[in-house]
Amino acid sequence: MKIGFVGFGNMASAMADGWIAAGVAASDMCACAGRYDALVERCEARGMVACHDAAEVVAASDIVVAAVKPYMIEKVFAPLKDALAKKVVLSVAWTWDSAKWEQVLPGVAHISTVPNTPVSVGEGVIACEKASTLSDEQSAVVLDLLGKLGAVVELDTSLLFVGGTVGGCAPAFVAMAIEALGDAAVKHGIPRADAYRIVSQMVLGTAKLQLATGQHPAAMKDAVCSPGGATIKGVVALEDAGMRSALVKAIDATLQ
Repeated sequence: MKIGFVGFGNMASAMADGWIAAGVAASDMCACAGRYDALVERCEARGMVACHDAAEVVAASDIVVAAVKPYMIEKVFAPLKDALAKKVVLSVAWTWDSAKWEQVLPGVAHISTVPNTPVSVGEGVIACEKASTLSDEQSAVVLDLLGKLGAVVELDTSLLFVGGTVGGCAPAFVAMAIEALGDAAVKHGIPRADAYRIVSQMVLGTAKLQLATGQHPAAMKDAVCSPGGATIKGVVALEDAGMRSALVKAIDATLQ
């Protein structure tokens, strides 16, 4: 299975890194991007093939990852319609759902997704539109491939970019929380490297616990809060500071 990237920015390179870590042969992947010299360096560092343009990527690939800026989609892909006839287009372009792709590439197999950067370490979440033009066989191959990058969540079209926003933008919010908790630990004497290790492992462990048990987050919070204890005092401080409202407003802002 040959994978090609049209566009090789942060998200595309994160996906490539995740697939390589999962055992996909780097030599079976190629990419094109605006600056060829810089692309060559990035591809060679991974063992991938650098291509000069999108047509070269399409010719060399079975699955074509559409990772250019949304405003470039039609200009880049419309001329390649015939060349894409027997390929699969895997879109990671923001706001480009199945209906939009069908206008540009009618009759071509395409599926729209919104991954996040933790796919680079196999711990991503990939929002995947239920509506696609893939055959059952193609869908099985693509979902298996995406599964190597993390959790795949299939969503209705109306919810695709809501799920993509929560999964794709919130890593920045979580990173801010990690930084702030690390600062708090440093304030009280813990060296910064140790502080970040403690906080990041705590976030990882808490997430794994929720996924493994299916517990409601409120129940997990209550399990740590002893009556009159330190944790409930911290929870009240967060409530007073408007933590919940701030996070909801952050998602609202990204969706505007």
